[in-house]
Amino acid sequence: MTPVRGSSAVTGLVAFEGPEGAGKSTQLARAAAWLAARGQPARVVREPGTSAVGQEIRRLLLDPAHDITPAAEALLFMAARAQLVERELRPALAAGELVLADRFFLSTYAYQIHGRGLPEAEVVTANRLATGGLVPELTLLVRVPPGVGLARAGRRGAHDRMEQAGTAFHARVSQAFDRFATAEWQAAHPECGPIVAVDGTGDEGTVFDRVAAALVARWPTLAGAAPGVGAQ
Repeated sequence: MTPVRGSSAVTGLVAFEGPEGAGKSTQLARAAAWLAARGQPARVVREPGTSAVGQEIRRLLLDPAHDITPAAEALLFMAARAQLVERELRPALAAGELVLADRFFLSTYAYQIHGRGLPEAEVVTANRLATGGLVPELTLLVRVPPGVGLARAGRRGAHDRMEQAGTAFHARVSQAFDRFATAEWQAAHPECGPIVAVDGTGDEGTVFDRVAAALVARWPTLAGAAPGVGAQ
């Protein structure tokens, strides 16, 4: 299908966020297919990852064999992000593409600031260097209770290093994501752009109906062409 161009084209960065096992990666894949069916292809990236440098950093960060301090963990995520922004995101956005990102810096705020207890001001400053001020057009925050998310993650196989951090850590992360969904927190953090919470409970199709509704609310032209909400 020919991509949509002109005033109706959808461009910008959309980040999919949420705690472990929320289903954000599944919903991102469904969103990419749904958008393509409407003549609006999207580039898909993940963080950390996508670039060769990001993939190596991802391997280090998720390997349970590594003992990584909270500060080193945060800086490794920042390094992967800086590479992703410079080598992948900025060129795509300059070309007028829509980019869907499986995690972005909201995860750093949740996992490293609230989960690990690192000082917010220092992390936010480092993140500004990594992103160069890039702000997502929209962040879709898929929310599930921490117990539900970790149970889902466990069904995928052995837990990675982040998933093994413990229930108290993941409870703090989940509570942080809940805070991020509030208007008060967003007003105090304009660098994060608009954040829309999506209820991640229920079957995949039901959750995607909510994701699609959020995309249409942001870009009404997506409601026009094509299959109904939730279709692949």
